[in-house]
Amino acid sequence: MSASSIPLSRTALLTVDLQNDFLHPQGAYGRAGQTAPEIAALPARILPLANLLREKGGFFVSTQFTLVPAKGGQPLISPHLKSLRPFLTKGDFAPGSWGHSLVDELQPADVIVEKIAYSAFYMTRMEWVLRKLGIERLLIGGIVTNGGVASTVRDAHVRDFETVVLEDACAAFSPAVHATAIDALRPVCRVAKIADIMSEIEAAHS
Repeated sequence: MSASSIPLSRTALLTVDLQNDFLHPQGAYGRAGQTAPEIAALPARILPLANLLREKGGFFVSTQFTLVPAKGGQPLISPHLKSLRPFLTKGDFAPGSWGHSLVDELQPADVIVEKIAYSAFYMTRMEWVLRKLGIERLLIGGIVTNGGVASTVRDAHVRDFETVVLEDACAAFSPAVHATAIDALRPVCRVAKIADIMSEIEAAHS
């Protein structure tokens, strides 16, 4: 923002996995009781930044975890995920489904990119899309801090995007895990709060 020469038109807010199946009480994780108040609070916290960024000419990119349906609609699930989340079943995180969709509060995203693993860059079209849009700076938030967010931040860093992780736009299933993950990201990116970024945008584009 204020410390960078990259214009807002080349900046994107990139959210990770803010989907109904993760956040909504009737989603896959909600039905299984896999929730945390810090995660539930994220959409309302992120919305003002998403709106400001779009108003000033930036982008909002949503990357969404996907369980690819195979024969009979049964999802292809990695063994480690099946072990961690045995409740995942047919229809969860299926492309085009309600559960797979970005939560209503943040709709619509300017661009949506499906992902199949922690990182939004692993075997996806994310880098291609960002290069086509001319994006040079990423403001990253979402869930979980120690999983999809951390992996996406590190992959953005090695691809030479100017990367900012939004500390209060991320959450994990415990505050301690979140804090540890944020500290581990400080050597590879700037760590900032939503209010700081919004103030910098307003100051630069008032």
